[in-house]
Amino acid sequence: MTTLWDTTGTAVVKALAAERRSGGAVTSGIALTLVLVVDEPQVAIAEAAASVAASKHPMRILIVIRRQVDAPTPRLDAEVLIGGRLGPGEAIVMRMYGRLALHAESVTLPLLAPDAPVVTWWYGAPPERIAFDPLGVFADRRITDAARADDPMAALQQRGSDFAAGDTDLAWTRITPWRALLASAFDTATASASSATVAGDDADPSTQLLAGWLGASFGFEVPVEQAKGGGIRGVTIGFDDGTTYSAKRDGARVVLSRGGAPDSIAPFPDRELGDLLAEEMRRLDADQPYSRALSVVCGIPDLEHRPGVRTHIWNDPALVAAQQAAAAQQRDTAIPANEAAPGAAGAHDPAAVAPSGDGVAGEGARPLPATEQSA
Repeated sequence: MTTLWDTTGTAVVKALAAERRSGGAVTSGIALTLVLVVDEPQVAIAEAAASVAASKHPMRILIVIRRQVDAPTPRLDAEVLIGGRLGPGEAIVMRMYGRLALHAESVTLPLLAPDAPVVTWWYGAPPERIAFDPLGVFADRRITDAARADDPMAALQQRGSDFAAGDTDLAWTRITPWRALLASAFDTATASASSATVAGDDADPSTQLLAGWLGASFGFEVPVEQAKGGGIRGVTIGFDDGTTYSAKRDGARVVLSRGGAPDSIAPFPDRELGDLLAEEMRRLDADQPYSRALSVVCGIPDLEHRPGVRTHIWNDPALVAAQQAAAAQQRDTAIPANEAAPGAAGAHDPAAVAPSGDGVAGEGARPLPATEQSA
């Protein structure tokens, strides 16, 4: 491992080349580049998940940790590893300070594995718009996790509004065992589904995506019935011939019931984060079933037909914070019209209604409403 303090992107590239020369055959066969965006407190968890995925997919891991964006002096600290704690492949951990954190792509782009697809994974609350982060713009596959947001359902809705081909979410990956289980119910079915319900937490993105997937597959609405226990608790499907199929979660197992047949039990453990990440790396093309399910959940049609190309939109947190502070100060200093008339009822203070920029003396001047300006 090579550790570089207060370094440059060029020095990191040279250190990686030196490590590769000393690594020999270990460095061959890189299939993709994983760009992992994570905050400092969650680095250990994200690294453990990335190492599990790296053991299943030969990759180069680039970990981007944006620290102290408001620091007055930009700085880059880096670790370059071949093998070790981040799996058998190549890995670079970069901690970026100051304004450099807003231009992480300037350091990351030269480190991408040549002629290999790029996957960007945000471990934490997903970005409001992926186009705000250039690390997502140049990626072929983009992985978020709406469940880690403060408001998971609002985050999932935003994923629908901001969707582009190549996007996916770990809330969708978590329901893969459910989708496989329910699809197997139709292996011997002779009738079509006529009704379905999903029991679970209606504020859980995975529960809603499962209902959306069933609705997109069946062509009718599949409601979510609130149930205790969190997550998905069960699914019931009714068929045209009157039979019913149900799958109910019971701890680390699921109980399967079909009319006229004895119940069966199958193991159903929760999967680790690294296994979820590795699954999403098995395919790097557009995930059309996910886009159709997300389209149903968000009520936004034809998400599967959206292109996969984004254009970077510059978003400076310092400017946004300054604009928000200015707006808050303006609200705090504004004087409502009914408080600006200290005299008798109906008295009129010109400063309270003068158009902005007319040079009326005194504080509290505010723009005229549109109807008054045109009068």
